[in-house]
Amino acid sequence: MPIPIVNHTRFDWHSDTPSAERPLTMSGRDLQAAAVLLPHHHSWGQFTYALQGVMRVEANHSSWIVPQQRAVWIPPGVVHGVTVLENTHLRPMSVYAGRAPFAGNECKVLELSSLLRELLTALEQHDRSEQSPREHLLMEMILDEIPRCAVQPVRVPLPTDKRLKALCDALIADPGAERTLTNWAGQVGASERTLARLFERELGMGFAQWRQQARLAHAAPLIANGMPLSQVAAELGYASQSAFSAMFRKTFGCSPSAFFK
Repeated sequence: MPIPIVNHTRFDWHSDTPSAERPLTMSGRDLQAAAVLLPHHHSWGQFTYALQGVMRVEANHSSWIVPQQRAVWIPPGVVHGVTVLENTHLRPMSVYAGRAPFAGNECKVLELSSLLRELLTALEQHDRSEQSPREHLLMEMILDEIPRCAVQPVRVPLPTDKRLKALCDALIADPGAERTLTNWAGQVGASERTLARLFERELGMGFAQWRQQARLAHAAPLIANGMPLSQVAAELGYASQSAFSAMFRKTFGCSPSAFFK
């Protein structure tokens, strides 16, 4: 089955462009599983809240898994592409570059506060045909609340070396694969020593640590969709549910059940 490609030049992702006078604009979008939004960039920032479903965002040589009830921040000018992993219902919000809630070019996955959810809902329901003091106040409160939200450590760095990229792409597609670095060396055409050196040089971590991050990122949508933890652990190559839960807690600072409460 061909992968549906969403061409951003024709896809009406944003209803209008944000400005200094109206720094936020919102829209709602439904995308089907396996849809791909090709790499692109725009002059404004993008804050997209996943009401339902899961997507993967790639930018700055990194990949972020964004499960439902989380949001992703993409700074102005950053080239990014989106792959829809499950049918998604999104709330994309464009943010005027001069009012970006974070400095720098780093993307972030955020855990939305209860207040921010209510503010976004209120702004979405506001009549956009004319500006009003209420709309202005909602926008100001949203921009003040976004940087107060907790950042989730679900970033998976991606390499540029073709041999290492082949390995990483294969593991992202099948994070439960139990091949050792020696096994991968024969498959991608580089020695184990070369791959180990590339992991440290390009990704700043060893093979085992990178695979762990990829697995934990992949676990997020599985847990969010209600898959039993024992099944998640088995699918991702962990010896037991307790081993998976311990690794999850070490990374996210809480248990899987608390994370998705």
